[in-house]
Amino acid sequence: MSEGKRHVRKALKAAFPHTIPILMGYMFLGISYGIYMTTAGLPVWLTVLVSIVVYAGALQFIGVGILSSAFNPLQTLIMALTINARHLFYSISMLDKYKGAGKKKAYMIFGMVDETFSINYGAKPPESVDKHWFMFFVTLLNQGYWILGASVGAIFASAIKFNTKGIDFVMTAMFVVIFLEQWQREKNHTSALIGLGVSLTCLLIFGTNNFIIPSMIAIIALLTFMRRPLEKAVKEEKP
Repeated sequence: MSEGKRHVRKALKAAFPHTIPILMGYMFLGISYGIYMTTAGLPVWLTVLVSIVVYAGALQFIGVGILSSAFNPLQTLIMALTINARHLFYSISMLDKYKGAGKKKAYMIFGMVDETFSINYGAKPPESVDKHWFMFFVTLLNQGYWILGASVGAIFASAIKFNTKGIDFVMTAMFVVIFLEQWQREKNHTSALIGLGVSLTCLLIFGTNNFIIPSMIAIIALLTFMRRPLEKAVKEEKP
């Protein structure tokens, strides 16, 4: 095996364990999405295609109704921007991490969903592993899990008969696990407490339907303002 292939394979092996919680959550949600698409009268190939070229979680579920009714481009655009506006803030947070990623950068930007952002932002690959290949494989594996789950659900929709109501709680549980892992890994919990405090405050002020964007803006503003003290604290933690 050439040095280049060994280098890439090492990054894949390092990335996989971090994506196991996503695998479990995406299989459940992907299957339910595939079932939902098929029972709405849409073909299996469309389920797979949408999972490849859209890959947007909640928007895909909402998209079932869009695909099943008269197409309204303006409404679809506004809905997509509203639901996925948080990705704008994810992108700002990842500017430094994606710098120098080369050709891999385009796909990493495309595949930066909530779960992938959580892993790539917080995970620290071994020093011997190329961080850009690591983040690339986190992104690729996560999308692969989603496509697999959606395909299984679509193919076997006629045979699987169960109530999928409430299954989306799997994603909530998965985020809790990721948060706890990051909490245990870090000694300084300032950034985590800022995120929790700001989100709770915005939830109380703006309500459940409108708190995400104000929360993102406030969190990024606070973390930007406190960037130097936080970086100093992280450096002091290192032996």
